[in-house]
Amino acid sequence: MTSVTGQFTPLPMGPYLNRIKPWVTVICTAYNHQRYVEEALQSVVEQDYPNVELIVIDNASTDATSGCISRFARQHPNLQFLQNTTNIGLNRAFNQGLSLARGRYVIDLSADDVLLPGRISKQVELFERLSGPYAVVFSNADYIDEQGRRLSSHYPTDPHGRSSTVVPSGNVFRNVLESYFICTPTMMIRRDVLNELGGYDESLAYEDFDFWVRSARLYHYAYLDEVLTLKRQLPDSLAAQVVKPDNALLHSSLIVCQKALERCHTADEYQALAGRIRKFIRKAYYAEQYGLVRQFGRLLNRIEQPGLLTKFVLALSRLQVPVNSLYRHYARQAFALPSRS
Repeated sequence: MTSVTGQFTPLPMGPYLNRIKPWVTVICTAYNHQRYVEEALQSVVEQDYPNVELIVIDNASTDATSGCISRFARQHPNLQFLQNTTNIGLNRAFNQGLSLARGRYVIDLSADDVLLPGRISKQVELFERLSGPYAVVFSNADYIDEQGRRLSSHYPTDPHGRSSTVVPSGNVFRNVLESYFICTPTMMIRRDVLNELGGYDESLAYEDFDFWVRSARLYHYAYLDEVLTLKRQLPDSLAAQVVKPDNALLHSSLIVCQKALERCHTADEYQALAGRIRKFIRKAYYAEQYGLVRQFGRLLNRIEQPGLLTKFVLALSRLQVPVNSLYRHYARQAFALPSRS
């Protein structure tokens, strides 16, 4: 069951609506984020943009997260607070918030991340200037640790804070197949696109790869070259769980790759997907999910004949040669460096 607090005033209707800035809905999902949630919420209410709707979902936290949100909500009565009594998963929790959203644009904020000042204003300004089928505006981000110390930038920057690498914009379908090049919490998304796609796929263990595949086939993405978000790197984060033998992330990745194959149109898109599948074959093998290795292998065979390295990994998987302990040790050492694969 879910309890709801807070009340959102409906958007003005008629000619007046055209004279105000479009509303932006921030959907903040929390699970055992007692150390960070107030900082995340404070970063929203301190934005200089006037029309922000804040919806917070506590997904049945077992720590003091709910109490932290309740105290914050008493100070900010326009906040809408949904408190789940059972953990219904990240994607379904986000969709709860989406069903209540009234903004033209939506930000999906984890309760351990932080919006930097001016982020919403800058992204809305770019969105409103774009012409054509744009669904997402995204930006650079800095990674921070548990204490909030900055570790690195998602895209390396020059002395002026601009990306020193070329970041894809426009039609990015092939790019999202190739690699994790978008820092997820930096995205601002058109709400009508999210609704058109049915929100996040609630059958999956995570949201971003699937959303990118489904939306980038139909719409364009625009990059705003500035660090506008702090993304927290935690040892128990969802991304870190991919090394565990019982993780559900790789099975979700298989489903998304199957969806992507149905959407590929060109030779370079098929090749980009093949490269991504080869990476998932290795990850599934490292996690000792041998059945998934075979399923990824069959999917790859629909695009190309595996090369020698992939054949070697598939053979090791058939023999069930264990490597997970070594892989997890390596992953712990490398965790401080954000993966883009």
